[in-house]
Amino acid sequence: MIPYPDIDPVALDLGKIKIRWYGIMYLVGFAIAWFLARRRARDPAFGWKEEWVDDLIFYSALGVILGGRFGYILFYGFDDWLRDPTMLFRIWEGGMSFHGGMLGVITAMWLYGRKLGKPFFEMTDFVATLPALGLGFGRIGNFINGELWGKPTDLPWGFQVGDQVLHPSQLYESVLEGFVLFFIVWLYSARHPPTMAVSGVFLFFYGLFRFLVEFVRVPDPHLGYLAFGWVTMGQVLSLPMMLLGLFLVAAAYRRPRAGD
Repeated sequence: MIPYPDIDPVALDLGKIKIRWYGIMYLVGFAIAWFLARRRARDPAFGWKEEWVDDLIFYSALGVILGGRFGYILFYGFDDWLRDPTMLFRIWEGGMSFHGGMLGVITAMWLYGRKLGKPFFEMTDFVATLPALGLGFGRIGNFINGELWGKPTDLPWGFQVGDQVLHPSQLYESVLEGFVLFFIVWLYSARHPPTMAVSGVFLFFYGLFRFLVEFVRVPDPHLGYLAFGWVTMGQVLSLPMMLLGLFLVAAAYRRPRAGD
């Protein structure tokens, strides 16, 4: 087992202003997304311009923060919000839903795509290459916060937390949903597959990795297991992602390409 290092969630304490590692991880994620988007936009094959990237990241950030927070309230914390409506604004305490953030980004891309005159799936295919590393760092933020632990384990990489040894499910997600997912989507998109396929690959593999990790991750106490003693809200939300991802990939390869 590995002793949990019990890292202070506050990276910098300036009195009334406290800068938390969780927020820093979000900033790191957006900075990486900006860098990757600028790099991809230099390749004419992707049909993007570098000057579009700053607005793209701005719209995406709004979608992630607003969608992620509203999604968490809707999917995981609705009863808590009814008791304390101000929790909606206390993002620094944690409580962001990836699925809500994804819906927020989809909405943002639809709006920004209309402004640019670009088709919706061209927008989502480009954006799908960007968030995975940010997701990975975000899960490290969860680890620093000491939240989203997994079930008890006797595996040698379990972490001693109090009087229990637990799966570091945050780190599993960081590796799978972050770094592994990034390499899959980035390398696949570099082959210039048909429109919709990159979006589909991102949806399928994120959904698959999240679905699998949920088997060892402890569900939110106020939700528990939804069915059969093992089905979690994360799995319920991830399964449609996997199915939609498969559908998009299949549909993408059935559609004739321009010039065929």
